[in-house]
Amino acid sequence: MAIGVALTVLVVGLMFASGLSQGKSPKRKYIVWGTTTILIIAPFFSWVVSILFAISQEEGFAGVALMMLLFPFFFIVGLVMLLIGIFKKESVNKFV
Repeated sequence: MAIGVALTVLVVGLMFASGLSQGKSPKRKYIVWGTTTILIIAPFFSWVVSILFAISQEEGFAGVALMMLLFPFFFIVGLVMLLIGIFKKESVNKFV
């Protein structure tokens, strides 16, 4: 049941982020997907993968160790995407 709730939150969050970034500038897309990665993908995806791995290995400490590796990795990826979006210059085409 808990895995289903986490997967539902993950899918709804991805659909929401996709809707927010559709048809927007690349700067806006980086900001939206960086924030989504930090707030939704990192915690929920790492938790689901870690729980499923712990169940398959029948070892809870393996799941905790995997979560300790996955969460910071996805968090840093999201942070980099967010910073790229914040500091990226808007491309302006000037026809003079």
